[in-house]
Formats: sequence, structure tokens, C-alpha cells
Amino acid sequence: ELESDRGVVVDTAAADLRRIERDLHDGAQARLVNLAMGLGLAKEKLLEGQADETVAAMVDEAHGEVKLALQELRDLARGIHPAVLTDRGLDAALSSVATRCTVPVKVTADLPSRPAAAIEGIAYFTVSELLQNISKHSGARSASVDVWRTDQRLLIQVQDDGRGGARLDGGTGMAGLADRLGAVDGLFVIDSPPGGPTTITAELPWRDRQDEPTR
Repeated sequence: ELESDRGVVVDTAAADLRRIERDLHDGAQARLVNLAMGLGLAKEKLLEGQADETVAAMVDEAHGEVKLALQELRDLARGIHPAVLTDRGLDAALSSVATRCTVPVKVTADLPSRPAAAIEGIAYFTVSELLQNISKHSGARSASVDVWRTDQRLLIQVQDDGRGGARLDGGTGMAGLADRLGAVDGLFVIDSPPGGPTTITAELPWRDRQDEPTR
């Protein structure tokens, strides 16, 4: 079981690195290449004394590409580890990600303190992926996220009033979430009868932030 769990962690990390590489290559990197080419052409025209409307339009287009590339890099960085999670904790981060869901989401976080950064990150990305599933697949009209601590466990419950029928083998990433939580001694339970509602409960070990090893 330990070998299997380590394998899941390694595979998940490798998949995340491939996703980041792909996003950089297809997104911001491609934009920056086009930007460099566009600015190069504009520079040639300026050196040739063609400082006309064409050059102004090329520079304006390049400016737009810079802004889009910066936005894509910000989105990528947010996907790796959102700044709001680092700065303000799980409550604020979950409230932020809930605003991107296509249905209204009520977030309640009852945490007396912040858990270890690794646990906090897993909790955030678990809720984030579940809310994405609600947006894409549930047909729900409303949803809720509840996070609380019980003894030495961090509990997460995500509910929606959609069509139900969610399964670990349903092709919506549920199995990956279950594997990720299982690799850190967590639990992942789906209650989603056909017709709904759906209740997904995730459980993680609690570690206090001050207990983390110093580097």
C-alpha cells in the first residue's frame, strides 16, 4: 500500500509538471514568440523610416499580446498555488474559487487556525476540482462548501442539488482526487444517487502549521 501511495504521488506530480509545461508552451510562450516577431517587424519598419499608421497598429497589437501573456502567466501561477491561499488562508481562497463556479456557492469555513501548507493546498485543489465538476456536469442550481476541523482531521463537504450519478469511474477526475487524498492518509466518499443531490466528503489529516519542519 505504501508503494502504491508513493507511486500515486509521483504520478500526480509528473502529471502536474506536464500540465504546467504544456500550458506554458501552448499559452504564454507562444504569445511571447509572436510578440517578439511583431516587435521585430515594427523595428525594421521604423529603421526604414516607415513610422506610419502600420507601425503604430503593430505596436498596439504587441501591447495587447503582452497583456494577454501576463494574464495567462498569472492564471498559471494561480493554478500552481494561488496567492490568496498563501496570504489569507483557506476561507478566503475557497470563497474566491467559488465565485468562478457557474452556480451560486455558499462557503462556510470553521477553522480555529490554519493547517500545514501541504494539507491546506490539497484541500484547496480538492474543492476547486469539485466545483469545476459542478459547473461542467451537475446541472445544479446551487451548491455549498463546508470546511471544519474535528480532532486531528480536516473535513470538507461539497454538496449540490444537481442530477447526481457521480462515480469514481465516471471520467470526471473523481478517481484522481480519491487517489490524491489516499496518498496522504485521507478519505474521499461520494454519495450521489441518480437524480441527486450529491454530497462529497473529503477528509485529511490535520497538521498544525507551526509543526512543519524548518528548512
